[in-house]
Amino acid sequence: MQSAENMIYLASKSPRRRELLRQIGVDFELLQLRSDGRRGMDVTEEVLRGETPEVYVARVAHEKAHFANRIVKLRNMPSRLIMGADTTVTIDGRILGKPGSVTEARGMLELLSGRTHQVLTSVAVCSDAFQGQFTQVSEVRFCKLSPEAIQAYCNTKEPFDKAGGYGIQGMAGQFIEHISGSHSGIMGLPLYETAQLLKQAGLPLL
Repeated sequence: MQSAENMIYLASKSPRRRELLRQIGVDFELLQLRSDGRRGMDVTEEVLRGETPEVYVARVAHEKAHFANRIVKLRNMPSRLIMGADTTVTIDGRILGKPGSVTEARGMLELLSGRTHQVLTSVAVCSDAFQGQFTQVSEVRFCKLSPEAIQAYCNTKEPFDKAGGYGIQGMAGQFIEHISGSHSGIMGLPLYETAQLLKQAGLPLL
């Protein structure tokens, strides 16, 4: 366990990001921003007019980190590095968020079936003394999915908290023919790039 001085604040609700940070030995304290009540007007995950996938994912990650920084100060919490991150799936320039229904999840999987799409993860790290950010892009090719396979996957409820309606670390891993890029980035946090950014910010890692 790292000392409190080497701990970061994580402005993310994703359990996968927590697991990935632990994998590289990063200790963290979760910031539950939504409970503050003010995040809704400061950070929107809605796609703004004219935003490309690259601009969208970078904006959301940046806003999460910098809004969290303001909350830390308002709550008089100890000063530490703050990390915000966001992941989106895109195909044909279209941003695929988290499906809100079985119909929406099925439509996303039908769109991805037999094709290559991109997964973008942006990570922003900030403190009073440091600001840094990167966006990592991976390509994922799905096999051709039958309607029965799509429906069976939707019945698992796995698609509903994941951008694009699937998780590579779950049962959808069997749908993926090829990836180019970062496996952990597709899960939600590119470990190599994240570790480099945290070390640049002064966090001691291997």
